[in-house]
Amino acid sequence: MHPKSVLFVCLGNICRSPSAEAVMTKLTKNQGLNIHFDSAGTANYHTNSPPDERAVAVGKSLDYDLSALRARQVRPDDFYEFDMIFAMDANNLANLQKIMPADATAQVAMFDELAVADPYYGDISDFQSMFAHIEKASQHWLTRWQQGATHD
Repeated sequence: MHPKSVLFVCLGNICRSPSAEAVMTKLTKNQGLNIHFDSAGTANYHTNSPPDERAVAVGKSLDYDLSALRARQVRPDDFYEFDMIFAMDANNLANLQKIMPADATAQVAMFDELAVADPYYGDISDFQSMFAHIEKASQHWLTRWQQGATHD
């Protein structure tokens, strides 16, 4: 059984998490799965900003549309509104666990056991590597969900 809603979380919500949102939105739509995806950051550095232009460009080259996405910070309600919340690295997982309400209903986990590297201070090749990592991790989760598992 797949989740009905998934939130991807990185630090600023302009590179990794919006890219994961775009990848999973397209992949699940192509497979006929009805899952709502969103993304957020643990910090409010870029609230209401579009994704990093390098993420948008690499995403576009791979046929993923990030153009309508805007950064936001994680809200307490997210822990009740989403079935799963995926952290892109261990630091963001720790931050989520610190702010997660005791009675939260969302399952909080790493998106991949290997952190998705933050490409922000890198060049275009770092964004290409990020997308490759996200695609691989996305395929992993889609396979698990189609096999009936909701967690690893």
